[in-house]
Amino acid sequence: MVADGFEVICEIEPPVRPDLARVRHQIGVLSPVADSFLIPDNHIGRATVSSVAVAHEVQAMGASGIACLNSRDRNLLGFRRDLLTAAAYGVDRFLFVYGDKPTVGGRTSELTVRAMIEETRAAADDPAFEGRAPFRAGVASGLRPVPAWKAAADFVFVQVSYSLDALLRWRDSVRLDVPVYAGVMVLASTGMARNLAATIPDIAIPDELVAAVERDRDAGVDAACEHVLAIRDSGAFDGVHLVPVSRYRQVAARLEQHF
Repeated sequence: MVADGFEVICEIEPPVRPDLARVRHQIGVLSPVADSFLIPDNHIGRATVSSVAVAHEVQAMGASGIACLNSRDRNLLGFRRDLLTAAAYGVDRFLFVYGDKPTVGGRTSELTVRAMIEETRAAADDPAFEGRAPFRAGVASGLRPVPAWKAAADFVFVQVSYSLDALLRWRDSVRLDVPVYAGVMVLASTGMARNLAATIPDIAIPDELVAAVERDRDAGVDAACEHVLAIRDSGAFDGVHLVPVSRYRQVAARLEQHF
């Protein structure tokens, strides 16, 4: 897939308990169709095993890992610790995000995504990281204009969308000279549709897709995989950020027919 110029980056669920068995299973199942794996960081505001540690586990299994890090949970010292840990583990790709509202505790205000990128860039001149691979830092963007500091990141993940036309209109409206990955998420239930509509600004989920998922649980898998193929065939994106949620087995089986 990467050899063909299109990268499938699958998001995996990090564990909420100190057990990596399910992570390993997700990696094993998705490896035939995934070029890389993205590991969320305390996503949905709940504590999980470190994304850097899980990215290291991904790489120990022979795959490529991207550790997501949010600004919500970090001060400068904690972020520098994460960079040192990542360098020690050989993890060199990050996706920096703001972070969802935490379910417990508060949000720190010391770091922003922009500050995290600047600190990561500065690591290249820090003797502590001498001899280590340079870090690559990515950002997330909605379907709206991209500020210059985000356009200067190493790659961009685009907000989940269920409309190819909306993605293509956005891609035509921005100038980005770095890899851009379109967000694709399996719609697993009608309840999930309501949650997405409530949490992701401007997302439009087709009524016919919601109705299809209500009739058949696999309809969301089929729609997501068809969306991946349509994005690939459009030639407008360098790949997709695919979120299979709990349906990763079905997603792998479906996509393996096409890759």
